[in-house]
Amino acid sequence: MKALIALILLVQLPIHKAVPAAPPAPLGCDDPESEAAAEVAVNYINGRSHHGYKFTVNRIKDVHVVPQGPKNNLMFMELDLLETKCHILSPTPLANCTVRSFAEHAVEGDCDVKMQKVDGTISVLASKCHSNADSSEDIRKVCPGCPLLAKLNDTEVLETVSAALNDFNSKTTGPYLRLLEIGRGQIQYHPAHIVAVEFAVGATNCSAEEAKVNVEACQLLPEDQSNFGFCTGTVVKHPSQDLKVDCQLYGHQVPTSDIPLLSRVFQPTSQDTSAGLPPSAAGFPNHNLRLSHHNPLASESGSSEVFRSMLSAKSVTKRAVAEVAQHDKVPRPVGFVPPPPPCPGKIRHFDI
Repeated sequence: MKALIALILLVQLPIHKAVPAAPPAPLGCDDPESEAAAEVAVNYINGRSHHGYKFTVNRIKDVHVVPQGPKNNLMFMELDLLETKCHILSPTPLANCTVRSFAEHAVEGDCDVKMQKVDGTISVLASKCHSNADSSEDIRKVCPGCPLLAKLNDTEVLETVSAALNDFNSKTTGPYLRLLEIGRGQIQYHPAHIVAVEFAVGATNCSAEEAKVNVEACQLLPEDQSNFGFCTGTVVKHPSQDLKVDCQLYGHQVPTSDIPLLSRVFQPTSQDTSAGLPPSAAGFPNHNLRLSHHNPLASESGSSEVFRSMLSAKSVTKRAVAEVAQHDKVPRPVGFVPPPPPCPGKIRHFDI
């Protein structure tokens, strides 16, 4: 009888339907996992750049994760980058490179990167980037008297680079230096007419004295002896005539990536529009981070397919975000402040 009564009471109990668990929240742009992936991505990008300067992360703009299996995820990331003062040939670690300030006419980069994380290890499958200098109008609003970036093939820039390098080679007791590429040039007209330049150089197999006899015989040192460096030069054209130049050699570097250092610098050819410039840089104020690289170890057949899959990943993640938002529609106590959206992430340096 007791068992029958217990059964009747059990049947009369209200039935509560199981509440489905909320889908996992999307990965945030400022989460440690995203920041670790961004560091891998920017090192990959800098390691395959052929011109200009190293870039650093300014903001993680967006991130999407697409599960592929146990401990195997694809990650799609959009990055906002800023140019540093370290040339791509500089051995200085990126963490120690100074970001070029807004007033120095900053250059920003935008990158889409596809990565894979397997058993905690992140690798880059493909990347696509471009960069551009901030507008002169924006600089003028903040710093009316600051020098602006000039075109890399501007006559005054070319003349200043030539004068600075010739001046250094005429006084050095070390190896004769050869121009590799012009990094940037800035011109100021008021209150003084000043031209400032930066350029990369390479040591040759000649001393400065030997170069005076036959400069055509002076060639860059081979890969196993290469020694690259960086120079800055400034010419005051008015009211006085003054030239200052400083060059520092980095010393021989053992390549840390699968790309030889010599192949990462511009080698002059008959197609040059001017000394120290690839044809693609002529007429522009900065070297465009025009990088589109597909890792040969990636499974996709081509970079176009890689970046088409990014669009698919975004739509999948948007649906996941909507599901989380729908599940999260519950009453909140008075004074509750919702957490910030997962993306975009914080700006690390300055907005441009």
